[in-house]
Amino acid sequence: MSSYLKRLRIKQRRGWIRIFEAVIALLLITGVVLTLINKGYLSKENISEKVYKSQLTVLREIEKDQNLRQLILTSTGDVPQEVHGKISKRMPNYLECDSKICKLDEICSLASYPDKDVFAQSVAITATTQTYAPKQLKMFCWVK
Repeated sequence: MSSYLKRLRIKQRRGWIRIFEAVIALLLITGVVLTLINKGYLSKENISEKVYKSQLTVLREIEKDQNLRQLILTSTGDVPQEVHGKISKRMPNYLECDSKICKLDEICSLASYPDKDVFAQSVAITATTQTYAPKQLKMFCWVK
């Protein structure tokens, strides 16, 4: 009977070892799946960061260009063609953008918005060496 008990104990140990191996395998698989999800490989791509970065780059270029600053400060509402051309030329092709010039203390919004996610960024243009008329240039972009 003792040999029977020894064989039974060996089988029980083998059973526990298999259960332990299965748990470790599940933990490894779960870890890999969670890592992939965390890195974004399995989720929908979020382009908002790319859009905001592109907008800020273009707005900073306009902000640093003295000629474009002067055009914005002397504008009476419509965005000058040179500014619109700079935005069109520098923004990625997959985005459609519109812009507006407003006073700093006004809410700056479009007359109508597309039925899509709209990403908006603005920059303050306050003065040049000749002109002080603080305004903001606000850019609205959405995926085509």
